Amino acid sequence: MITVVLTNRNRDLKLVKRCFTSLNTQSNKQFKLVVVDYGSKTENLDALKNLIEEFPKIELICCDTSMQLWCKSRAINIVLKSCETSHFFVGDIDMIYHSDFIENLYQINEKADAVYFQVGFLSETESQNNKNFDDYKINFKSTEEATGMTLYNTEVLTSINGYDEFYHGWGSEDTDVHLRLKNANKRVLYYSDTILMLHQWHPKNYRSKTSKEPFHSYLEKINQKYLYYTEVSKKVKANTNFDWGIHNINNSKNLKNIDDEYRITNELADFKGFVNNVLMNTKGQVVSVTVKNHREYKSLKQTAKKVLDKKTLTFIDLQSVNNMLLETLIVNCRNSPYQYSYDRKAQHISLIIKL
Repeated sequence: MITVVLTNRNRDLKLVKRCFTSLNTQSNKQFKLVVVDYGSKTENLDALKNLIEEFPKIELICCDTSMQLWCKSRAINIVLKSCETSHFFVGDIDMIYHSDFIENLYQINEKADAVYFQVGFLSETESQNNKNFDDYKINFKSTEEATGMTLYNTEVLTSINGYDEFYHGWGSEDTDVHLRLKNANKRVLYYSDTILMLHQWHPKNYRSKTSKEPFHSYLEKINQKYLYYTEVSKKVKANTNFDWGIHNINNSKNLKNIDDEYRITNELADFKGFVNNVLMNTKGQVVSVTVKNHREYKSLKQTAKKVLDKKTLTFIDLQSVNNMLLETLIVNCRNSPYQYSYDRKAQHISLIIKL
């Protein structure tokens, strides 16, 4: 038996419906399909639930993480942690799958510990059409470097603690798994004999300038360097300092009763004092913190002192505070339920976290 897991956050439901329909019409029905919604907006999640009613065999897992960083690794691991099938396929919810896709998985599942697949990419125009799989015109094909669509031996993937939950935002988590499997001397096979899935074009999810959702300005680059050190260090197991695949079902409910409130500024000493004392040492408490610019930030008084080479306060801009705070959550508090927002216009950061 094979478990197929798809992850979602605010995807266009036209794409999603084509994906579900293609999996609903498989020639081989011996698979379990699980969709993990990791933090869609309320209206998007409600629409997804309505769509899934048309596909009663789909299991939907909802994660109350709309005010958290996207973590595809966590979404996948939630399903992996309780997986009881021999094989585990990680797909994308914007794909259209060939009607013999599952049948092909069964034919090749013993050839390697992990098998990943070449993907055909559709143009924007072609993606608007509803066609039989073989009638779609492929714009271009993925190369061996694209590692996202992978069939795993469940026991093998579990043995390396699944996907590394350090990865937040977008990128690198798929390649990281492949590297660690190779470091463990497991066989990873690239399948390009025939195209079994088609990627539907969609616009990139650019954030609006008014968005208050958590966003780290160079997290993708950090992910790339983290991946580099996975390779050079010959790392095999991920998530060794944290339990993995944790599903905080009622995230927002856990944060309603606040025990302690803090108001800090962008003064570097103030920020570091709070992080190293409160965030690193508090246990069993719900903490609320707001961060605003210090009243002396960019003041004439501080500027004059600096010109006169007098002792001044050290400040960091609020974007840097945001990045450092999010890094702290990723590295030290990733299993703690939290809600995070950054209002760039009002220059105000808000974090509520259960430590």
